[in-house]
Amino acid sequence: MGFVQADPIRSPARAQDLILRHRVDDYRAGDIERLYTSLDIEEDFFVNYGYVTRSLQSLMHPRSDSLVPADDVGKPWPAAKKKRAKLLLDFIRERGAVHPRQVDEHFSHGKVTNYWGGSSNATTHLLDAMHYNGMLRIARREKGIRLYSAYQHDSAPIDNVEREARIDALVDVVVKIYAPLPGPSLSFYLRRLRYAVPQWRDELKNVILRAKERLNHTKIADVEWYWQRDEDDLFVGRKSTLANIDQVRFLAPFDPLVHDRDRFEKLWGWTYRFEAYTPAAKRKLGYYAMPLLWRDRVIGWVNLSIKANTLMPEFGYVGPAPRDRIFKKELEAEMERMRAFLDLTF
Repeated sequence: MGFVQADPIRSPARAQDLILRHRVDDYRAGDIERLYTSLDIEEDFFVNYGYVTRSLQSLMHPRSDSLVPADDVGKPWPAAKKKRAKLLLDFIRERGAVHPRQVDEHFSHGKVTNYWGGSSNATTHLLDAMHYNGMLRIARREKGIRLYSAYQHDSAPIDNVEREARIDALVDVVVKIYAPLPGPSLSFYLRRLRYAVPQWRDELKNVILRAKERLNHTKIADVEWYWQRDEDDLFVGRKSTLANIDQVRFLAPFDPLVHDRDRFEKLWGWTYRFEAYTPAAKRKLGYYAMPLLWRDRVIGWVNLSIKANTLMPEFGYVGPAPRDRIFKKELEAEMERMRAFLDLTF
């Protein structure tokens, strides 16, 4: 895949784990964090924040000259912030991997308002900004907390030809993960590359036009669909093979299969919403409703909780729930897979 989106909510597991459990044999919740230091991956921002292969990360950096760091819209830092970053970088180089608490205890820069409207330590905010700029990397996590170490990306000059090749390669990764995509959805994802490569954000309008010219595409019911050039056999002139496979799957809200809400509604005829940040009284599906895939249709959702080491499901369906024996058997099989993934089996 090249990239797996991460999310801190654990209900019943984090998004990255819920995505990978369908794609990695014998995967268990937390494996990517436990095995992080032995894998060829990094934490970074692509179209969203998550885990990327180092080869993908190398296409995105350097995001700015390390002497002139910039924010995620390409605006250079003020002098005071650059001075604090230099002091912080020297501190981390001396100590290796550091916990944000160590940094805060040493510098005590105070508080800043974070993106969610609350307050967070200014040092943590600066660590995040330095990580985004490629001055730091995530060495590992301890109890979910990121530990940072100093890092330096290759800063060799990039000419126009290489820049275009890199951007096209990033587009190909997006399409590989999320296709087939309706035209507006393709544009939406490619515009989000402004976070992956803020240094080239002014060129992304032309990138979208170029992508639509070079990708495979076809019009169905007035919707133009796009996918990779080498995957005609997957999307054209072929009936779904999943329709004949009796299998139930619980999907993460950020799983590539359901990530594009516009495509979700076109394919399955109903509106799915992620409601974790919706006030409880206004939720229709639940705090962390996971789409429920039966054969080749998403027919409803499930909220899963753990009580006394027991997995407790609450199901919802768009229409009548299937009542046949095969569905019930496969639903229990998916529950059993989820118990094993969460290490709830005895």
